Amino acid sequence: MPTLLVLFVTVPLAELFLLIEVGQVIGALPTIALCLLTAMLGAALLRQQGLQTLARARGNLDQGALPAIELLEGVALVIGGVLLLTPGLVTDGVGFVCLLPFTRLWLVRLVLARLSVRVGPSGGGGPQSPGAGDDPHVIEGEYERRDEHHR
Repeated sequence: MPTLLVLFVTVPLAELFLLIEVGQVIGALPTIALCLLTAMLGAALLRQQGLQTLARARGNLDQGALPAIELLEGVALVIGGVLLLTPGLVTDGVGFVCLLPFTRLWLVRLVLARLSVRVGPSGGGGPQSPGAGDDPHVIEGEYERRDEHHR
C-alpha cells in the first residue's frame, strides 16, 4: 500500500513540475497543445495497435492456441490508453511505452518473467500428482458442479 501512496503523490508532482518547466520554455498555449496532440496521437495509436493485437489473438484462437501474450498486450494497451488520456507529459511518456509494439512486448515479457504460471489438467490432484507440494501457496482441492435444474 505505501507504494501506491508514493505513486499518487509523486506522479502528480512530477507532472506539475514538468508542465511548468516546459511551459516556461515554450509557453503555456504550446504546452497545452502538446498535451492535446499527445492525447490524439495516443488515441490513434491505441486504435491501430488494439486492432492488430485483437487480430493476432483471434488468429491464435483459430489455431487452437491460447493468446496469452496478446491478452497481456491488451492489458498494456488499456493502461497506455488511460495514461495518454491523463493530462501530463510523464504519463504520456509511460503511455507511449505501453502502446509502441516493441516496448510493449518488452514489458509483457518482463511481466511474464516475474510470474509463475502453471497449467495442467484439472481433477484427480493429490499428493502424488506432479507439482503437488512444491508451492506452499497452492491449495489442492476438488469441486462439484451443481446446476440449478439438477437439484
